[in-house]
Formats: sequence, structure tokens, C-alpha cells
Amino acid sequence: MNLPNLMNPIADDMKALDAVIRERLNSEVVLIRTIGEYIVGAGGKRMRPAMLLLIANALGYKGTHHHLLAGVVEFIHTATLLHDDVVDESDLRRGRSTANAVYGNAASVLVGDYLYSRSFEMMVETQSMRAMAILSEATTIIAEGEVLQLLNVHDPDVSEERYMQVVRYKTAKLFEAAAQVGAVLSGASPELEQAAAAYGRHIGTAFQLIDDVLDYSGDAEALGKNVGDDLREGKPTLPLIRVMQVGTPDEQQLIKSAIETGDADFEAVARAIANTDAVDYTRKAADAEAELALQAISVFPESEYKKTLIDFCAAAVQRNH
Repeated sequence: MNLPNLMNPIADDMKALDAVIRERLNSEVVLIRTIGEYIVGAGGKRMRPAMLLLIANALGYKGTHHHLLAGVVEFIHTATLLHDDVVDESDLRRGRSTANAVYGNAASVLVGDYLYSRSFEMMVETQSMRAMAILSEATTIIAEGEVLQLLNVHDPDVSEERYMQVVRYKTAKLFEAAAQVGAVLSGASPELEQAAAAYGRHIGTAFQLIDDVLDYSGDAEALGKNVGDDLREGKPTLPLIRVMQVGTPDEQQLIKSAIETGDADFEAVARAIANTDAVDYTRKAADAEAELALQAISVFPESEYKKTLIDFCAAAVQRNH
């Protein structure tokens, strides 16, 4: 199942989103335009803004503010990527050099700040206090997730619970906020709004867990980042945590050392993961989240947009990049 093909019912909305992004990146400061266009043109999936657009359509929204708020979601996401790559000292994302590798850390951080500021400016234009409340809270929680992840780096004792909290804060929260805002725009009932939020939260969690799997089973070209990057950065993701739970003493020591130092024989780590149920365990956790997302939108009215949201559940866990 191809993610871009799932966008067909909202093809016109996605074009309108592109127009919003181009217009709002049009700063008089050339470097802002240059870096913004570099990041936005990097070929991201745009799943978060697409989710907002799909849910708004699924629940009958007829205005144009969904394009503006989808742009806000994409700008918030892009800002987090710019800051993430600086913090992680990453030099590759989506198969291309990161902005910080090309333009430097200072420029990347400052353009990330610009995108946050621009996104709040755009939020105000919609005059939806509810949407502003949801998205501003989301940016706070995402920042908390970043700090929590920083605290977990090089710590081999991170529990599955602590790791999942980082996933919910750092990754799933923006999916949740995007979905919930789509429902708010459409004037949905509290029941439908909460269903949308739950859908986004569970899809976002599934999406991150599959990223964890792909770090050990994908190839760098398809994944668009260095396979094993999380390990090199000392991040204890779920497959590693699972080996620490069920691996042999030698395997546990190998993973422990790898997380502590970020310097290990990657092939030996990959073998340890293959020798346990770590990948299968993580995939099953992702499948369970996708199933919860599916259940959440069972209350939505039938439409082509609902069908696409259902297909998203399968696509999120079946992807290979």
C-alpha cells in the first residue's frame, strides 16, 4: 500500500497546502527562504497535515482554514526536524544532507524558531481559540518529549514505559493534535473530536514503532537516513529494550554497552536483535496501536475520507521506509 496514493481524495487540498507553505516561507530574509525550501522540498510524507485534511473532510468541513492549519502542522513538524538534527548531530535525513550539515547549526536552529513563530502567526488568523489551544499545548508537549529523550540517551536502564512516554510526547502528540484540530474545525461533537484525537495518537505511536523496526531491518537508501543511527546516538528504542528484557546475558551486555557508548559492532547488535523476538515484538506493538486507531474512527460517518483513514492504519505499519 503506497502512502502517496492514499492522498488522492485530498489531492486538491494538498495542492492548496503546498501553496500555503510556499507563501508563508516567502521571507525577505533569503537564508530563511533557502533553508525552508530545502527542508520542505526534501520529499517528506506530510502525513500529519494530510491527517488534519482527511479528518476535516470526513467530518464535513467546508471552509478553507484547514489548509492554513495543515500548514501550521507542517511548519511545527519541520521546526522540530531542524532542531532534532542539530541536537542529534545528524547529517542525513530522507536520503539528503540535513539542513545543519549544509547550512550550519546556528542557521538551522534560528530557521526552526522562525517556523514556530510563523506557525503561531498563522494560527491566530483562523481565530479558532480551540485550535490554538490544542496546537500550542502540542508544541509544549513535543518539547517535553525532546527533553525526556535527551535524558534517556546513553541510559541502558530505560524501561519500556519510559520509552513509550517519549514516543507519545515527541512523535504521537503532533499526529493527535492534527487529527483533533481537523475535528474541531468541522464543529464535531465531543465524542467525534475525542475519537479523532485517539486515532491520531495511536497512528503516531504505530508510525514511530515501525521507524524503530526499520532502523534495524530497513536499508539506508529506502529509509532515507543512516540505518542504525538511533543506536549510534545512544537512543534506547523498543527493539533494543526488548533484547535487554529477553536476550542472553551476553546479548544484554552487548546492547548495554552499545547504548552507553554509541559505539558498537552494528552487525553483532543486529544479530542479537535477530536472535530474539525484538523486531516481531515491536511490530506487534505497532499493529496493536493501528488496531486501536481503527477502532477509534468506527464512529465516523461513512465516506471516501474515512476509507482513506482506515487504509492509513495498514499503510503506517506495512511501510518499508
